[in-house]
Amino acid sequence: MSEQQTPAPPQAFDPSAGEAWLRVSPKYAWADLAGNLLFAVIVAAVPGVIVLFARPAPPIFVFIAIWAVALVLLINAVFAFRRVRAIGYVLREDDLLFRRGIMFERYVAVPYGRLQLVDITRGPLLRALGLATLKFVTASMATGVQLPGLPLEQAEALRDRLVELAEVRRSGL
Repeated sequence: MSEQQTPAPPQAFDPSAGEAWLRVSPKYAWADLAGNLLFAVIVAAVPGVIVLFARPAPPIFVFIAIWAVALVLLINAVFAFRRVRAIGYVLREDDLLFRRGIMFERYVAVPYGRLQLVDITRGPLLRALGLATLKFVTASMATGVQLPGLPLEQAEALRDRLVELAEVRRSGL
């Protein structure tokens, strides 16, 4: 009687396994910083308007608000460059593995056969820096993977490669 051989189970992902992570452009840190600074300025405008229209203006409140905004901007500036260095992706045999995050790391594997749409978007700031964001749409609404900060040529080449891989994988279903 011959024994049936069972296929080996797929190997689990190990983040420390030395994958060859590809990085986004360091220029994206400036776009990330600018977006976060704009948000901080908008948030800081609220206490500013309150102080402007409050009669008499509470002087201690003004100084607290200014120092709080300055502290938030400084912390944000320090972490913007580290946040961008934490973004990476790997083209594996069956999927694209994406990671981001400093304290709360997120790893997402997007199987090529599940890709429905690979979209390139570029806002005014990313266009000025020559960068683009690659968005992946799959059947799952929870995926929501965006790969920001790729140089435009690299984003276009990656999009074409992923569409090609998705077509091959879907045809095998």
